[in-house]
Amino acid sequence: MKTIVGLRWWIIALVCAGTIVNYLSRNSLGVMAPELMKLLHMSTRQYSYVVGAFQIGYTVMQPVCGLIIDLIGLRLGFALFACLWSFTGVFHGLAGGWLSLAALRGLMGLSEAVAIPAGMKVVAEWFPDREKSVAVGYFNAGTSLGSLLAPPLVVFLSLRYGWQSAFAVTGALGFFWAAAWYLLYRSPADHTRISEAERDTISRGQAPAAPRRRSVREVLSTRRFWAIAQARFFAEPAWQTFSFWIPLYLATQRHMDLKQIALFAWLPFLAADLGGLFGGYLSPFLMKHLRMPLIRSRIAGVVLGALMMLGPASIGLVASPYQAIALFCVGGFAHQMISALVNTLAADVFDPSEVGTVAGFAGMAAWIGGLGFSLLVGALADSIGYTPLFGALGAFDLIGATLLIVLMRGASRDAQPHPVRSNTGTTA
Repeated sequence: MKTIVGLRWWIIALVCAGTIVNYLSRNSLGVMAPELMKLLHMSTRQYSYVVGAFQIGYTVMQPVCGLIIDLIGLRLGFALFACLWSFTGVFHGLAGGWLSLAALRGLMGLSEAVAIPAGMKVVAEWFPDREKSVAVGYFNAGTSLGSLLAPPLVVFLSLRYGWQSAFAVTGALGFFWAAAWYLLYRSPADHTRISEAERDTISRGQAPAAPRRRSVREVLSTRRFWAIAQARFFAEPAWQTFSFWIPLYLATQRHMDLKQIALFAWLPFLAADLGGLFGGYLSPFLMKHLRMPLIRSRIAGVVLGALMMLGPASIGLVASPYQAIALFCVGGFAHQMISALVNTLAADVFDPSEVGTVAGFAGMAAWIGGLGFSLLVGALADSIGYTPLFGALGAFDLIGATLLIVLMRGASRDAQPHPVRSNTGTTA
């Protein structure tokens, strides 16, 4: 059978397409929030509970998804979860109040949690170490592209065919992608379209595989896992704020209508795409021109992104809604740069057989942070306003970057793991 040149890049494009579909369906709620709050008679706090239901499902299921795809494989696992989130998305149109909507969002969270663990496992299997951050930048761009496409598509469908159609269409797209994934995906060892030269490039470019597969407890007891997990914990509140709260903020605080939101709410996600790609290429640039080691080049990009997050921290201080959108764009760029590089670290310092598990549990930590902050926004936005809440987002990333520097010192995949110790001095 004829081989495909650069097959690994076609594989990552397929992952990116799945991530677009995943984020398009989940972001439909945020775009429709101002309208749904009126139609379903929801308060701001009740809307935060609907958002929280998705986040709880997503949080609980990420490590489970990671374990499942490590056990049954990417081909079947990713396709199965895509079908599940598609069914749930289509049924969103049947919601009659915030409780039923919250139940459906919770079910969607359970199935959509597969996206990042699966994507990171693909990167770990298909790419040599030097290309991993670039690959993550491209697949991570799908998170922003899905979020970018949601405002114009969802608003168009809602105004033309009713709000239920927006959920039906964005949900059903997952069925088509799941079929394509199952038909086209194989691991590098099994794919009939990969050339021997490319297979050799991948294997030679990766650190040696671990002599044995470690238990989940062993993986989670390493210092490098906690370096990644805490960085994602502090970074995720910003992205979930952008995904679930920007349309509502623009409607209630900047007095934009649904059409204006459709015109402008996608811009931060375009900037996020550029940030993810910039972060992916920044690391190889630093390695080549400044002779930075692999891990240090990733961390340098994270620190730069954390400093840029001071921009969106100032959103509440500007008068013009267009200035606010511009600062949201800075935040989208900065966050996705951080996200691409922190996610890549999981593939840098863990064996491919462990990456799904690591990404799942680190994602769980991230979504605990996002869930807590979303509930905080729901509880406080009407009383204290958004200004101090946006300010907190800037501080979070600076804390996460500082701890990442401390915890990642001396880390590499072939380094001896640094177990976390309890307060009594015994190994956890």
